[in-house]
Amino acid sequence: MSVLLLVNMIPLLWVIRTAFIPQNLALDLTAVAMPVLDNFKRVLEAAPFGKYYGNTLIITLGVLAAQFVMITLAGYAFARIDFYGSKLLFVIFLSQMMIAPEVLILPNYTMMAKWGLTDSKIGIMLPFFASAMGTLIVRQTVKTIPYELEEAAKVDGANLFQILWRVYVPLLKPAYISFGMISASFQWNNFLWPLVMTDSVEKRPLSLGLAMFAMSYETGAQWSDVSAATVLVCAPLLILFVLFQKQFMESFMHSGIK
Repeated sequence: MSVLLLVNMIPLLWVIRTAFIPQNLALDLTAVAMPVLDNFKRVLEAAPFGKYYGNTLIITLGVLAAQFVMITLAGYAFARIDFYGSKLLFVIFLSQMMIAPEVLILPNYTMMAKWGLTDSKIGIMLPFFASAMGTLIVRQTVKTIPYELEEAAKVDGANLFQILWRVYVPLLKPAYISFGMISASFQWNNFLWPLVMTDSVEKRPLSLGLAMFAMSYETGAQWSDVSAATVLVCAPLLILFVLFQKQFMESFMHSGIK
């Protein structure tokens, strides 16, 4: 496993090494030099990566906030509320996981165009506010929480939203972490939908900005600059995973999701 891990890390290690090496030594695999930041300086001057970062953070955090509300309400409803057709509705809801996002691009774009939300951040975020996977994770976690806690809260006079906020939300943190890492990674790297939705530089996220930067004539053969831009895009997710990998794995084990 260690050998396979090392083999799979070769592209990442090469990109990191190329990002910090002088431009004239980028293609010399045997070259050894002190790390420099000139590549990053050129990248930040050549493209508005600060704006791309801001757009991506707004999109990622906005989608996560909406998803946490939606999956909490839907997961609780499917786990605790016994209404007519709940099982059938849950199966239909889960069928969303079998549909590739690319299939929904045309109908989603048509809907966003009718609402006048093309080339806007809310237009990029809106189709992802509901998540079948997140609902499944929350539902399975809610089922493991003793119902007696909810009954005790009802005896104390708590209403439904107080029960959700004070009883279930604190106990759902492992589920939020596991789903949040997956959702944030997807939104951070999402490329095709923002490409369809955006027309202006001001609305581009990092993934789209990196692609445009890498395909530009000025940087097409400058691997040090392209590698530096790639590191700028990938670094936040890599750092988050390294810092929270233990909680990430434990949350999946706690949720019972493989």
